[in-house]
Amino acid sequence: MSDLTSLSIAELRDGFRGGEFTAREIAEQYNAAVAGARALNAYTVETPDDALAAADAADKARGSGELGSLAGIPLGIKDLFATRGVNTTAGSHILKDFKPEYESTVTANLRKAGAGMLGKLNMDEFAMGSSNETSTYGPVISPWRRSDGGNAALAPGGSSGGSSAAVAAHIAPAATGTDTGGSIRQPAAFTGICGIKPTYGRCSRWGIVSFASSLDQAGPMARTVRDCAIMLEAMAGFDSKDSTSLDLPVPNWEAGLSSDLKGKRVGIPKEYRIDGVPAEIGALWDRGIEWLRDAGAEVVEISLPHTKYALPTYYIIAPAEASSNLARYDGVRYGLRESPEGGNLDAMYAATRAAGFGAEVRRRIMIGTYVLSAGFYDAYFTKAQKVRTLIKQDFERAFQKCDLILTPTAPSAAFGLGDKTADPLSMYLNDVFAVPASLAGLPAMSVPGGLDEQGLPLGLHLIGRELDEQGVLNAGLAIEERAGFTAKPEKWW
Repeated sequence: MSDLTSLSIAELRDGFRGGEFTAREIAEQYNAAVAGARALNAYTVETPDDALAAADAADKARGSGELGSLAGIPLGIKDLFATRGVNTTAGSHILKDFKPEYESTVTANLRKAGAGMLGKLNMDEFAMGSSNETSTYGPVISPWRRSDGGNAALAPGGSSGGSSAAVAAHIAPAATGTDTGGSIRQPAAFTGICGIKPTYGRCSRWGIVSFASSLDQAGPMARTVRDCAIMLEAMAGFDSKDSTSLDLPVPNWEAGLSSDLKGKRVGIPKEYRIDGVPAEIGALWDRGIEWLRDAGAEVVEISLPHTKYALPTYYIIAPAEASSNLARYDGVRYGLRESPEGGNLDAMYAATRAAGFGAEVRRRIMIGTYVLSAGFYDAYFTKAQKVRTLIKQDFERAFQKCDLILTPTAPSAAFGLGDKTADPLSMYLNDVFAVPASLAGLPAMSVPGGLDEQGLPLGLHLIGRELDEQGVLNAGLAIEERAGFTAKPEKWW
């Protein structure tokens, strides 16, 4: 039998429905691939029985003709999504034994569509990181290696590093991710896959462990633009349990896919041409501009003047929200509990959090608590919220001149594990291109555009108007067709 793990979701779906292979055969091949790739440390929990049970249900349903859109497709699930009876830890020691008695809305939607689960995917602790090095389970190792003959372990990006590595290494056909300030798009760029963050509110946040509630948004990570469209359709939808969920019908994004961009205008923000970015990033951006022109789009220069304030704004708002959200982890109701002998309730709180939270999480909680404190609330948090509004208004003005915006996804290719851990600010700069769209709540996608001189993937980044996921996907398809990106990591694991 052919290697089913090399097929896209669309190919697996069509082959399964056409009787070329069974869902169980798909699940068995993926289960074997997952078990054989533990050197990557992409999965924190493997659930082969779940994948097989869903596959058997799909095989049984195939005869009846009542198949969900993802019937027969096993997926990887980021360890931020609550999965009933299966460890959900957010990559943190403080939740190491937490098995929820409920299912997140997104994973419930995926199950309703017929998908099985291959396991839970490793991630930066509480989604705080850009390299997957803050996980209590240790770093995920990217399946990619530099072409210089060395074997240095590279970062798969973060926080959805387990998801990006699993899709790139063909140990999941697709995976869920979450994006707060770039955590779908940057890892997608680092590993040569596609990833889309939809408009804030498209996918329910209910049952997803919170980092920054006004920014967190779930989205798909997959090998192709079409696969992202298929998966996003299954994930999205209104949820009355989430007060930020948009009460809107889910478009048929796959059916609407078209790489013909005639009549569309693509904006190129002059503020994104910043010092210190490798020349090959700029060269890829220029190629991306030509590809969109070739697809029929008109290219126009735009200005996003408050872009330079986006990172500091994000690193005030996100930690502030995190410090509030993470106050619930106190050792009382669930998760880790450390009770010092003879200590009172305050001593238990302090000991639990000291033992349960890693260094990066503690750093961000402290930043967040500081900017929310009485003496600094107006100077920092209130000001950051005002600047966030200005950033959103920049995009609104820009979209009067254009339909889409094209930028690089990240300021570099994947870096080595350990290269940036000593310098948190250097790590934070990884999200410089991704954060503005997150602050504005806009749909944005990374699509692989080529390789750098070391043979590592580079991504192109598309930002669309609010609710225009279709426009973003279509432009992504236009780039995908013209880039012809077929590179994949050589198997070493």
